[in-house]
Amino acid sequence: MTSRDLPVAVDAMGGDRAPGEIVLGARQAAELGIPVVLVGPTDGSLGDVGDLEVIPAAEVIGMSEDAARAVRTKKDSSLVRAAEAVRDGRACAMVSAGNTGATMASALLRMGRLPGVSRPCIATPLPALGDAPTVLVDAGANSDCQPEWLVQFAQMGAAFYTERYGLERPKVAMLSIGEESSKGNILTKDTHALLTALAEPGSSNEKPAFDFVGNVEGRDLLAGGTHVIVTDGFTGNVALKSLEGALRVFMDILLQVFAETPENKVAGDVLLPSLLRRAEPLDPENTGGAMLLGLKGVCIISHGSSSARAIVNAVRAGHELASGDLSGKLAAAVGQ
Repeated sequence: MTSRDLPVAVDAMGGDRAPGEIVLGARQAAELGIPVVLVGPTDGSLGDVGDLEVIPAAEVIGMSEDAARAVRTKKDSSLVRAAEAVRDGRACAMVSAGNTGATMASALLRMGRLPGVSRPCIATPLPALGDAPTVLVDAGANSDCQPEWLVQFAQMGAAFYTERYGLERPKVAMLSIGEESSKGNILTKDTHALLTALAEPGSSNEKPAFDFVGNVEGRDLLAGGTHVIVTDGFTGNVALKSLEGALRVFMDILLQVFAETPENKVAGDVLLPSLLRRAEPLDPENTGGAMLLGLKGVCIISHGSSSARAIVNAVRAGHELASGDLSGKLAAAVGQ
């Protein structure tokens, strides 16, 4: 049986809207022809699961629980059982909208790291208006990093981009406080030097499967033109949450302005359809979630507030990436 034939294991108990929206999304994905298996309790608390198989899991890891401790003590949790399903060949990928740290820990401890990978990292697609998405990596898995790890993040991020979006030789940049190579902290400058050396003539390494274009700044995250932006997980997570908050405030301001006067309301009625259409690419539910790179298996980390639509997109992405042997391509990228 190939990866294409195997189901995606969906953590039915993960997320703020579990199990209702999670189960609904899993059922909708199955109706689209994507094989799905749920992971969770079999006591009827999942509601109407339709024809979907349920892998039994009696425990749940809460959103606020300590990740390492919960994974260690709750071995019969839906998260751990989902990761084991991938490890044991019962599923081709796992999807969870639950505790992010516990999702990472479960996937890492049960699936294991790919050979040669120092640290797994989170690749998060960012919308770019009028352009292909930009992938931010690392978006939160590793708060403290070494330059060599960031080089691997660049290699894996580029391989992920090529597999997910079909672009050969994506453009890779470093997130820093200035475009010049002299700008940044020690980690940024040392990583910049290593990435530059990879592509230099006479390098002992094969030419990487991406083009390193230097530094970009925070204002460039949604600007498009760069396909993979590399940083440490602390900076990446702060940048990601800052973007989410800024976009939310901006939308709130627009809605408040439209409601201020009758004239503004008329203008809002005219403009809102166009604004909503332009905002559609900014909706994180369209991507389904982030990808944990560097494991012997595919793991999609969905947003905690994921709706059924987000789960459908996450299941679709997980199945496509597993069918395309993403793990094998990541291992090859790091080994070049």
